[in-house]
Amino acid sequence: MSEHSGRLDERLAEPDAATAEEEQGGDALVPALLLEQAQRERDEFLDMGRRVQAEFDNYRKRVAREQQEFAVRGAERLVKQLVPLLDDLERAHDAALEHGEVKVGDGVRLVHRALADLLAREGLVEVPTEGPFDPHTQEALLSQPSEEPEGTVLQVLQKGYALGKHVVRPARVIVSAGLPVGATDPETE
Repeated sequence: MSEHSGRLDERLAEPDAATAEEEQGGDALVPALLLEQAQRERDEFLDMGRRVQAEFDNYRKRVAREQQEFAVRGAERLVKQLVPLLDDLERAHDAALEHGEVKVGDGVRLVHRALADLLAREGLVEVPTEGPFDPHTQEALLSQPSEEPEGTVLQVLQKGYALGKHVVRPARVIVSAGLPVGATDPETE
């Protein structure tokens, strides 16, 4: 090759080098666009992962709550069946004491106490009946005139029980209807 053809090759190579530089500038845009797209996809996947994680946490909490409620309902069913036995034992104890059968009364009292303790450990509590009538925890079987304010519980006919927040059996009570018709309140005289 001659010198002349060598310079010609260099001049021909220069435009090729310029074209290559332009192509490189264009190629530099492609990786930037790919990087930007990859970052967008990454952000979408991260967001999707966070949402899935939050949904799973909510699901786990809901399942735990439902399991706890299921356990309470199962215990409530059992307790509902045992409460009448508690009443029967209490009545037998009272009758045995009334008739002087102390040994029978002591035995019934021990069984009653054991059963009451077992139910208390399961979360059974007696529904409070003092004061005003509460329709959420009590059932009014009768109302009768009384000097007590209207709506006050006068007598408990049957104890009520609750297990946690759920009333297993409402207390059956007699409620005051207020003063009899035509009677005057001694406090206002």
